[in-house]
Amino acid sequence: MEKECCTHKTKERQEAEYRSLINRLNRIEGQVRGIKKMVENSAYCTDILIQVSAVQAALNAFNKELLANHIKTCVADDIRAGKEETVDELVATLQKLMK
Repeated sequence: MEKECCTHKTKERQEAEYRSLINRLNRIEGQVRGIKKMVENSAYCTDILIQVSAVQAALNAFNKELLANHIKTCVADDIRAGKEETVDELVATLQKLMK
């Protein structure tokens, strides 16, 4: 559930959701370190670009998972509680993601 704290919202995640998100971020972090090493080792540009594309795809997958969880929990709970402004927040978030 969400809690208000100093005007910032937080969310307590189920263990499975937390582990899944952290595992994805750990893999992404490893991919970024690999790209850095490629640059340090003067790897060929297109090889680096392909790895950057893989990181972007991994970040997109992370966003999709996080967004789905957000809609299923936070947004659904707020709508049930009559907090219609959550829909406006979701729309604004989606607009930012689609830039």
